[in-house]
Amino acid sequence: MAAKRDYYEVLGITKNASEAEIKSAYRKLARKHHPDIDKAAGAAEKFKEISEAYQVLSDSQKKGAYDQFGQAAFDRGGAGAGGPFGGGNPFGGGGGWQTYSWSSSGGNPFGGDFGGFEDPFELFSQIFGGGSPFGQQFRRRPTYQLSLSFDEAIHGVTKEVEIESRNPDGRIQRKRMKIKVPAGVDNGTKMRFDDLDIVFNVARNPEFIREGADIFSEITVNIPQLVLGDIFEVNTVQGRVKVKVPPSTQPGSLVKLKGKGVPRLGSSGHGDHYVRVNLEVPQNPSKQEKQLYEELKNLSAEKKGWF
Repeated sequence: MAAKRDYYEVLGITKNASEAEIKSAYRKLARKHHPDIDKAAGAAEKFKEISEAYQVLSDSQKKGAYDQFGQAAFDRGGAGAGGPFGGGNPFGGGGGWQTYSWSSSGGNPFGGDFGGFEDPFELFSQIFGGGSPFGQQFRRRPTYQLSLSFDEAIHGVTKEVEIESRNPDGRIQRKRMKIKVPAGVDNGTKMRFDDLDIVFNVARNPEFIREGADIFSEITVNIPQLVLGDIFEVNTVQGRVKVKVPPSTQPGSLVKLKGKGVPRLGSSGHGDHYVRVNLEVPQNPSKQEKQLYEELKNLSAEKKGWF
């Protein structure tokens, strides 16, 4: 498989580009290379490459991971493979494309229960001036955005909201309805409820990183615990569980907790939880600790290796 181009190179920007510059570069290239406009061979792949670059660089968390680890931060591999989480993609959407949402000028018809009323097709209107093939076809059924907490998305929730619409005669009509959100929806998931579509905007969790139905977290252990192995309690979306770190575990390895991830939307079962094992190096070891490390150093020198 050919290596992917640098995302900054794809958008024609530098690493110091501001959010506005990133968005401006994307809009310019998207307008030029959209398959409905660019009829050249490879236009669809070019547009996909541009969209993928923007998806990463427009998100501060994904951008930070990309700046630190490069493409390895998003290429899935087995446990213990390369990348900041053993080759897994802790930031993506399970390999799929997220739905982007953009602020609408129409206000929030859902009231306080919604974190914001946004129109996912606003960007296409701005790019194509209302001439996009996405326009009339999708706008026949209103599309809104519903903000959820991380836990609400994981476990499901019922929201009671008030929808505000305008009659043909210009009068405002309000209708209350309940939105039953199933367990396992993700950021960008789009679902239909009655005569409207809702795109979910899921808040991040400071402890967990989600990739589809899988969850990633980290623990920090010391050198003896890595060498000898140990048992730790960790938080998962299903509660606290014990995880065994085997002897001679290498720093950066992933320990898999099968079935301890997110409910799989639309199917049975759960994803998995992966715990990344980080090494804590003593910053100010005591005199006794230094002596012990010196003994280990001498022993390892005799064995012509390091423990």
